[in-house]
Amino acid sequence: MSEEALVRNCAPTLAGLKTGSLFVCAFDSRRQLARELRDANRILTPKGLRLVPLRCREGRVLLYLYRPVRLKADLSEAEAQALLQEAGYPVRGIGNYLAELARRLRSFNEFPHEIGLFLGYPPEDVKGFMVHKGKNSKCSGCWKVYGDADKAQRTFAAFRHCTDCYCKRHAMGATVEQLAVKGV
Repeated sequence: MSEEALVRNCAPTLAGLKTGSLFVCAFDSRRQLARELRDANRILTPKGLRLVPLRCREGRVLLYLYRPVRLKADLSEAEAQALLQEAGYPVRGIGNYLAELARRLRSFNEFPHEIGLFLGYPPEDVKGFMVHKGKNSKCSGCWKVYGDADKAQRTFAAFRHCTDCYCKRHAMGATVEQLAVKGV
């Protein structure tokens, strides 16, 4: 797993603007992947971040970088709770939710629609995507928007700006440890 891929795909999460990010990378062996994740988490955990594998297939791993404190807050919202319950998530708690999400990702070829909740997307947009089956959105960027389009457009712009800045800083020599903002 390269630092460049982590920065390019997860800059808003590293910066504390976003709850979580997903990205795929290749790996040679599970032992090497475990070592790389351990090394990355030694740097990220003190900053309030976690990097976990959600699915491994054919030499590729789907990684999830997230801020546990923000994820707990996001998933505690009433609308998020209702969506998770409707989707059949059996037990409350971040660990249980992540285990169920990983199980679903391993079991099905498609991403479960509720994954947006784990990425910090507004619950009304996640629900809108589910209800409208991805059609009839007001706009789209990082996600399809069914609620506040103006707010979403500002968020998309902030994420793009953050990613551009972080990629430039990383190219100039900044490390992930230097780029990761410490969470509360």
